[in-house]
Amino acid sequence: MSDDIEIPAAPAPKKRPARAGLVVAAAAVLLVAAGGGAWYAGLFGSRGTEKTIAGKAEQYTCGMHPWIISDKPGECPICGMKLTKIEEQPAAATPAAPKSEADEFFSDAGGSAPEKTAAKGERKLLFYRNPMNPAVTSPTPAKDEMGMDYVPVYSDEVGAPAAGGGVEGLATIRVGEEALRLSGVQTASATRETVRRTVRTVGIVVPDETRIRHVHTKIEGWVEKLYTNFTGEVVRQGQPILSLYSPELLATQEEFLKAKETAAKFAGSRSPDVRSLGEELQHSARRRLELFDVPKSFIAQLEKTGAIQRSVTLNAPTSGFVTAKDVFEGQKVEPGMELFSVTDLSRVWIEADLYEYEAGAVKVGQEATLALAFQPGVQLKGRVAFVFPYLSPETRTLKVRFEFPNPNMVLKPQMYADVTLSLAAAQGVTIPDSAMIDTGVRKVVFVETSPGSFEPREVKVGVRGEGKAQVLAGVKEGEKVVVKANFLLDSESRLRAALTKMSGGAR
Repeated sequence: MSDDIEIPAAPAPKKRPARAGLVVAAAAVLLVAAGGGAWYAGLFGSRGTEKTIAGKAEQYTCGMHPWIISDKPGECPICGMKLTKIEEQPAAATPAAPKSEADEFFSDAGGSAPEKTAAKGERKLLFYRNPMNPAVTSPTPAKDEMGMDYVPVYSDEVGAPAAGGGVEGLATIRVGEEALRLSGVQTASATRETVRRTVRTVGIVVPDETRIRHVHTKIEGWVEKLYTNFTGEVVRQGQPILSLYSPELLATQEEFLKAKETAAKFAGSRSPDVRSLGEELQHSARRRLELFDVPKSFIAQLEKTGAIQRSVTLNAPTSGFVTAKDVFEGQKVEPGMELFSVTDLSRVWIEADLYEYEAGAVKVGQEATLALAFQPGVQLKGRVAFVFPYLSPETRTLKVRFEFPNPNMVLKPQMYADVTLSLAAAQGVTIPDSAMIDTGVRKVVFVETSPGSFEPREVKVGVRGEGKAQVLAGVKEGEKVVVKANFLLDSESRLRAALTKMSGGAR
């Protein structure tokens, strides 16, 4: 649209002099419109009449208030947004606009209205659109609640639906070089490589139940001395833990010494049966002491010296930490009474919850990696030890048990730990995860078919992991997909498709 419009002089009317005043007023209105009118030029280019006059100075406009036009960069005086450059689009047929009321006035006055364009064809006006809400349209000029004029939409301004993508509700769009720079659109090539799917979860460290040992007595007695006297103490296998006085143990010691004397007497007999009987008596007495958990060293000392001991010292059956203590010095103990709980923490379990879609690929024996928040550089290798056969009804998750070594006892029960599990690996065409717009029903990417032209495509995705996704269909190797600011292209594509639908697909 030219800013300088020459209005031819109309012959002075001989009749209806009052109508001549209206003609002058209409000419003034056209002069104002020619000097200050402008169509909308947003982030992705003009939607109104394109500025295609060669050699014209650069102009800038506000995307929210398209009637604001400036010949230099700056900010919108209304909303403060940065003005964007009005880019020249490929020339399109821009015929004279439909006949207006001003044309009728000039016709009545015997003159003619000034031509708005010099195009050869005829432009088809489709409707008028609300500049703030493109879904609201009007067949006639109107204003919105803020007093902004509706923007006219012509048939040659509406983009055609995507020919290659065939994505419902989206259309192929073209973006100018300046708009690409301002919007920050970036692309990346689809490559063929291996994608590994990993799952990260947070688990809780718990003791290995197979390494917990309860310490009991098998006879009645009284505790005379405790060598392990507090919870959390470290004990070693064979280390003394308590001394016990028991009348039954005293009787068993005497029985053993008498059996030893009898065996010694029977050893000189000529009868093999008599000698064997003496040996069996001594063996039975020794076996009775062993079944009462009397240490072998104590029995050897008794056999050597022949002196009965008042109290018997019992040793720890395994190594670990004392995680429970229910006995004190001087306390009477009964057979089966739990005295200590000793837990071996050299290996621990980590129990974590996985969602249903993740747990389906978990198998016993798979390798897992553990990372500690308080020791960033430390990583431990473990494996899946058990997968629970039922879901939690509250969280809809499946519990998985991992087994990890515990060097230097860095893993303490009830600690939190990050566990990473590799589930699957696949090779194929891959794109960055950020390229996909996931609506929950479909996944869409924008492919750059030519410089500045972006086509929406629906893709089928396979394995996803490490920030990448395997594409089964929709994108070929080497094609460029938008990985940044694709939501801007999505909104522009939806708007262009909506305009096409409202116009019946006309161009």
